Amino acid sequence: MSNQNHKPMTTWVQVPKNSDFTIYNLPFGVFETKRISARAGIAIGDKIVDLSVLHDEGFFSDITQLPNDIFLRNSLNDFIALGKPVTRKVRERVQELLLEEKEDLREHQCRGKAMVSRKEATMLLPVKIGDYTDFYSSMEHATNVGTMFRDPNNALLPNWKHLPVGYHGRASSIIPSGIPITRPKGQFKDPDMESPAFGPTRRLDFELELAFITGKPTKMGENINTEEAEDYIFGFVLFNDWSARDIQAWEYVPLGPFLGKNFASSISPWIVTLEALDFVRLAGPKQDPEVLPYLKCEKEHAFDINLEVYIQPEEKEATKVCTSNYKHMYWNIAQQLAHHTVNGCNINVGDMYASGTISGPTEDSYGSMLELAWKGTKPVQLAGGEERKFIEDGDTVIMKGYSEKDGIRVGFGEVSAKVLPAN
Repeated sequence: MSNQNHKPMTTWVQVPKNSDFTIYNLPFGVFETKRISARAGIAIGDKIVDLSVLHDEGFFSDITQLPNDIFLRNSLNDFIALGKPVTRKVRERVQELLLEEKEDLREHQCRGKAMVSRKEATMLLPVKIGDYTDFYSSMEHATNVGTMFRDPNNALLPNWKHLPVGYHGRASSIIPSGIPITRPKGQFKDPDMESPAFGPTRRLDFELELAFITGKPTKMGENINTEEAEDYIFGFVLFNDWSARDIQAWEYVPLGPFLGKNFASSISPWIVTLEALDFVRLAGPKQDPEVLPYLKCEKEHAFDINLEVYIQPEEKEATKVCTSNYKHMYWNIAQQLAHHTVNGCNINVGDMYASGTISGPTEDSYGSMLELAWKGTKPVQLAGGEERKFIEDGDTVIMKGYSEKDGIRVGFGEVSAKVLPAN
């Protein structure tokens, strides 16, 4: 962790109160505007620092590993692949340039070109995602689902506390925040139906998740241990893993999710680095029974990240329906990556690994409508008197995430998407 994150810092950039994008954060993303092509940037307050301009003007001249056009590409993959020693230096250099007492960039003639308003920018996917894995790592969520659909006395399947359960999802349908989704169609069969029917899903749901992105590849046959796992993890994004519950319930036996999941997943566009979140690192829940040796961790790999979900019907105000926290996760990122690769599975730069639904211990902290409305039996009340059992056409689902401690705030912004009617 950078020592700069430990000491109080102020910036010459005007940062609104309670902004997620403080000088302690400085997340990476890819943006474009009407006048400039896709390129890499760092968020600070309501601005984006154009890293290509800083590079052209010589502000990174001491970082010799940076190719000339590294920040003018439409994804961060090549930059991330340079390694954490390089990416960390870039972030720390930008942090230094933005300090109140530093005049290098503040007074430089390029400053007007180097800072772009976030309102003028269109955010793109920050990385080219080759592969995507979805885990199932919240004990509260797994227990709730097991209680609803199986035996409440044996809600968790026998393997659940012994390994991070996961499956491989569809990378091509991961989209950045702000892109609407179309209600998916498929087969479904309710218990009272004699045969399956086909049509738009009647039980569209969100899943509140975080996802980490790997920044270092391995070869087939190699594996990553828990001690070194974070060396391979660049940072996090918010992740909404949209789900069609009725389609999924009919199709998932015996191979798991397919059409009920692969139609869309939405992510926040800014990657918050592990370094920025180090100040809220903590120990995760006690794991009982004891895990196998390859899953044991010496260090703390959990993070205190507040999470919120809002539902906004068309042209109406949004209602907060969920308040959860990433610290509740039973399986941590080091264990997830160690388990993912223990069989020799190779990983690549830009691969994405979602946490699975993040549910807390209280009813208002459940991370999906399936749980919040308890399979449709307890409708969620919205502002203005409406209620929801699942997500309806015209609804926008908004997820937010942030950490706050000792006057320091580091956040993700938001991931939002509006639901359009089925084609």
